[in-house]
Amino acid sequence: MPILRSAVAALLLASTPLDAADLRPLPPALATDVPMAELGRHLFFESRLSGDGSRSCATCHVPERSYADGEPLARGYNHTGHFRNTPGFAGMRLKARLTWDGRYRGDQLPELVAEMLTSPVTMNADPGIAAERVRQIPGLLQLWRRAFGERAPPSFDGIVQAIAAWTALHDGGETAVDAALRGDPSSLSPLATEGLRLFAGKAGCVRCHHGPALSDGALHRLGVPENPEVLRDPERTVSLLRHHAINGSPDPMSERADSGVHALTRRATDRGRFATPSLRGVARTAPYMHNGVLADLPAVIDFYDRGGGRGSALTPLGLSRRERDALVAFLEALSPARTVAGRPAAFDYATQAGAGR
Repeated sequence: MPILRSAVAALLLASTPLDAADLRPLPPALATDVPMAELGRHLFFESRLSGDGSRSCATCHVPERSYADGEPLARGYNHTGHFRNTPGFAGMRLKARLTWDGRYRGDQLPELVAEMLTSPVTMNADPGIAAERVRQIPGLLQLWRRAFGERAPPSFDGIVQAIAAWTALHDGGETAVDAALRGDPSSLSPLATEGLRLFAGKAGCVRCHHGPALSDGALHRLGVPENPEVLRDPERTVSLLRHHAINGSPDPMSERADSGVHALTRRATDRGRFATPSLRGVARTAPYMHNGVLADLPAVIDFYDRGGGRGSALTPLGLSRRERDALVAFLEALSPARTVAGRPAAFDYATQAGAGR
């Protein structure tokens, strides 16, 4: 059954009807465990969970940037260079696959949180020390007891559970596109409406960017060019080689590129395949692609219009300048206008000998 009212579908899409498998508006919000979410919010911004107390989840996942960081390539623990772009996570609960190489299913968010907390290239947290730091911060300990009960001592598993619970609540917010899909065509500008038709029609974007997350959860080869900074910066090169080594490359020192899911599967046909990102909040997550080589949305549209890069599975689109501008206007309408809530103030430490044991 079409998701759009027939009159609105006719107005927005003309001869390109959409059904529920193509584009869908944001679904109802998750039921919220308020104490757990509040604990998770504070832990997300808590730098003392990291190995040296210098960085939090929010260091890379900045709320004002749809939880990306605005840099082409991420910086990790002790500001060490990384070889991938920080992905935004608006619409996290809607995604079928997580991370650029899709190594986690959408229902494995806690496992991903645990990896990001403990990995030596991201936060380098020691699970036992992280739990003890929560116990020694009275404000966090109070939130912990509200979420887990008065007699439950802080634990690393609980930290992971709370951060994942809070993270899953972030759908990015209602957008003008959601309003249009719910039956209000006036929410989109004429240019964005034209972009919606192109997105679902001539440009074919909807083949990979569909559903409420605007992602098919699959892995595709687009021929994205390498970011030369990865091999120019020794720290980023080391991060890349380590990634290949820990994932079983028979000769990791010979690797000179991010091979995507191939690093996990070792299948030749998987080289260069990366997961389709969600487009929710996309106007705030520049620069783009797994290595940040495309600076802005017009550059992304131009890349797809050319049929991608070397070895791409894409085909050229033949878009006019007006059509490219319309697609950019549509993508910009996928970011909500609302402001982001402020960061919580950090709690002070205090020695809590014997408390929470």
